[in-house]
Amino acid sequence: MGRGARLLLLALLCYGGALVAAPSPVEQDAYLAGQLSYFLERDLGWPRGSYRLEVRGGVAVIALSEDDGARRVEVEQHLPAFDRLKSITVVVGSTPSSGAEPAGAIYSFLGLTPGSAPFPVGDLFLPLLADPKQPQFFTSYRYYSTPIADAHAAAVGYGETFGFYRQQGQHPGDGLQVGVSGALFAQFNLDSPSADLINADYTIGVPITWRNGTTSARLRIYHQSSHLGDEFLLRASPERVNLSFESVEFLLSEQREVWRAYFGGEYLFHREPADLKPAGLHGGLEFRTNRPVWNAGHWVGGLDVKAWEEHDFSPDVSLKVGLQFGSYQPGQRRVRLMLEGYRGHAPHGQFYADYIGYYGIGLYLGF
Repeated sequence: MGRGARLLLLALLCYGGALVAAPSPVEQDAYLAGQLSYFLERDLGWPRGSYRLEVRGGVAVIALSEDDGARRVEVEQHLPAFDRLKSITVVVGSTPSSGAEPAGAIYSFLGLTPGSAPFPVGDLFLPLLADPKQPQFFTSYRYYSTPIADAHAAAVGYGETFGFYRQQGQHPGDGLQVGVSGALFAQFNLDSPSADLINADYTIGVPITWRNGTTSARLRIYHQSSHLGDEFLLRASPERVNLSFESVEFLLSEQREVWRAYFGGEYLFHREPADLKPAGLHGGLEFRTNRPVWNAGHWVGGLDVKAWEEHDFSPDVSLKVGLQFGSYQPGQRRVRLMLEGYRGHAPHGQFYADYIGYYGIGLYLGF
């Protein structure tokens, strides 16, 4: 390699290193505050809203409304080691900046503060545990019962939500966030000689998520298109439906200790086929236990129900239950092993008119 090429390569490496900048002090403090609040609420069982937490420059201050010696002892004796945490203090009263007023009526109504963070970690609306179309990474083994035939199948999904900007809330883990989400969902017929690809659904959307204490919401505009596998087309010669649509979805969620309920709906504002009826309802119930199983995982489960105008609002029911290892918070490493079952109209694009059922086991990964 010539001298000029080496200099060019060195310049590119330096320039690329400069682009991958280290997190700013504000981002580091926000991430540390999230870790501490997770420890206080999940490990110690402190109710959200029973304390105030502020982190500046790696120095944490926990403010209690009244003196509580037991909580002081809990923090001192059970606090794990956190990177970048220089010190932690428990005080009675207010944190230094807790008296600052939000900038405007909208900020006050949504529980926001003037602070913000670009490219935040995770999401403010917890991913839905049992929704078949939740963007996430997973692989499942399933046994399907369909109008055509029963079959063993493998289902896979690749997807995630990436946050671009977050307006911070008055408590760690609260705020308003804008991001992008994308996913691929596919099914493979394991009874065919070459495990034919049956159907693939592609989604891309812009979620706006919000959290204030135990209440959270997600407003999402997204596009979905569906495609049949080539080998499946050759073997089965099905009647093809070109399913494609854009939709706006809204979900409101409420958390009560280990239980979470959510409800909302969506509307297909551009769709093909054109006679596809647009309205749908969506709700569900989830649980996430606090006590670890074998000092490792936690029991989790979810019931997700959708009802579409296209099917006269007949319910499509998805149920999943199993063990989760790792953090509950999105943006953190986790693994879930789930037993799953489904009964209703197919959530797999091209087959949306077919009434099916399946049961199986799935491995779900979080990053």
